[in-house]
Amino acid sequence: MNHLLRWRRLARLTSMLLYFVINVLCASQQTVQCETQQVKGIVGQSFTFQERVIKSGNLLYGELGSIANVYPGKEGKITLEKRFENRLRLNNVTRYFTLSDLQKDDAGNYTLEITDEGKKPTGFELTVYNVVSKPQVTECDSSSCSVGCSVDNEKEVTLTLYRGEEILNQTSSPNLTTDLSLRLEVEGKDYNSTYSCVAANPVSNETVHVPKCCSEDGHANDADSDGMTLGLLIIAVICVLVASGLVGLAIYLKKRGNVHSQGRRSEQRSRNWSRTEQIYQNWSRVEKTLP
Repeated sequence: MNHLLRWRRLARLTSMLLYFVINVLCASQQTVQCETQQVKGIVGQSFTFQERVIKSGNLLYGELGSIANVYPGKEGKITLEKRFENRLRLNNVTRYFTLSDLQKDDAGNYTLEITDEGKKPTGFELTVYNVVSKPQVTECDSSSCSVGCSVDNEKEVTLTLYRGEEILNQTSSPNLTTDLSLRLEVEGKDYNSTYSCVAANPVSNETVHVPKCCSEDGHANDADSDGMTLGLLIIAVICVLVASGLVGLAIYLKKRGNVHSQGRRSEQRSRNWSRTEQIYQNWSRVEKTLP
């Protein structure tokens, strides 16, 4: 009877120990599977998986499974998905896999299994971004002394307005169908500050200088005033030249008309004199025939 109780206790302890070991192993396995590197790439550029494949290994992608494998003494070889063909290569010097000419649909989970050294699999969660667009600055609204700044919205893009290095305003939106925009209004006390508009995403950024719209007294700034003055001066000069040309043309036409008129008068006088002479000659003939 005592032996039976001992065996039961031993069996119970053994089962508890096995249960504990299994849980520890499962937890350890889950931890290994969850150790994935968050990596980023840029559309059109290349991405390198920073894990060396010395002799043999496999590169897996999402649900597709193996997309490349390496055997001892051989280069990496594409086995699945033609969209990776001629873009996924193994560098024979560094022994890194490199995916070139990245596309948006290359994003996802990659797993690199190095089979020859018994290493744990390495995961890469790749996110692919476009290079951020350059912000556009609108013309000055002199009525409110404000300038607008906008940029095309894409994944994880933020638009920020700075005064020097101080952030004045910032915006982002998950709605990629609408542009991001901010408005800058410069008060008199901040007139001498430097302003900039910065568009950024996790892989790139673009900065533009934001011009000051109004002067300290709230009027259009000197640059704008000078530009307007120069423009008005040019318009005035053009108007004077056009008017002078029209006046000159009118005088020329009038003189030409007078010349033609005088010529016609002279011609008429000549005709009248010829007729008078003809009448006189005819009258002289008539007188000679009279008794």
